[in-house]
Amino acid sequence: MANAQQDEQYLQQLGARVRDTRARLNMSRKALAASSGVSERYLAQLEGGQGNISILLLRQVAQALSLSLPDLLREEREHSVELTLLTRYLERLSPKRLLQARGILVSAFGELDPQQRHNRIALVGLRGAGKSTLGRALAEKLKVPFVELDQEIEREAGVPLSEVFSLYGQAAYRRMERRCLENVIELHTRAVIATGGSLVTESDAYETLRAACFTIWLKASSEDHMERVIAQGDLRPMTGREQAMADLRHILEEREALYRLADATIDTSGRSVKESLKELQNVYNIS
Repeated sequence: MANAQQDEQYLQQLGARVRDTRARLNMSRKALAASSGVSERYLAQLEGGQGNISILLLRQVAQALSLSLPDLLREEREHSVELTLLTRYLERLSPKRLLQARGILVSAFGELDPQQRHNRIALVGLRGAGKSTLGRALAEKLKVPFVELDQEIEREAGVPLSEVFSLYGQAAYRRMERRCLENVIELHTRAVIATGGSLVTESDAYETLRAACFTIWLKASSEDHMERVIAQGDLRPMTGREQAMADLRHILEEREALYRLADATIDTSGRSVKESLKELQNVYNIS
C-alpha cells in the first residue's frame, strides 16, 4: 500500500497532467467544467493535487492486482500478455531509443494507418519558399487547422523567435522545437503544418515529422528565396548581399538531400501563389 508521501506525489502528478493537457488545448477551467460536467471547484482541487480519495482507492486496487491505473480503467478489450510486456518494455526506453524502436517496427511491418499520416501535411523548405502563404491557403481549402511551428515555439518560450537563441541557446531551442512538434501531432489528426527551415537538420525531429505527416518540400531558387525574404520586410540580406547569396546557396546545397526525403517536391520559383497552390492541390490529390 502506498504511503502518504507517495499518495501526495501521485495526486500532484495527476493534477499537473490535467492542468498541462488543458493548457495545450487552450481550454479554460470553466470550459472544461462545462464539457465534462465536473464542477470548477473540484477541477481546481484536482489540478492542485487534492484529488478525491476515490482516485487513491482505485490506485490501491490496481497495485494489488499488479496493474497500472490506465490498465485497470481502460474500456477496450483485454491486451495479450505479449502486448502488455512489449508496452512495459517500450515505456522504459528514452525518447531517442523509442523513436529508433518505432522505425524498426515500421520498417518491418509498415505503417499501421497510412491514411492518418496522409491527413497531416507538413511543408518543409527554407524561409521564402512559400510555406506560410501556401500552407494557410491549403488549410483553408481543406478546412483544417494551419499551424506554424515557429509560432508554437514562440508561445512556449514567451519571447519572439529572434530572441529564443540568444536567451536559451541552440540546444534549448531544439528541445522546444521537438516538444512543440510532438504536441502539434498529438493535438491535430488533420492539419497543415509549416516547419522551420532547419528542422530537417535535426534527425529525430525530422523522422518524427515524416512518420506522422505527408511531407512536401517547397523548393525555390536562391534568388527567389532572397527576394521573398526582402519583400517580407527583412532588409538584413541587403547588407552584404553578395555574401548573403553565397551563404544561402551553400545552405540549399547542404540541405538538398534532406529536403528530398520529403514525400513530394514542388518548385515555387517563378510561379504565382495561385499556380503553386494548384500544383500543391494536385500533389495532394484534391480538387
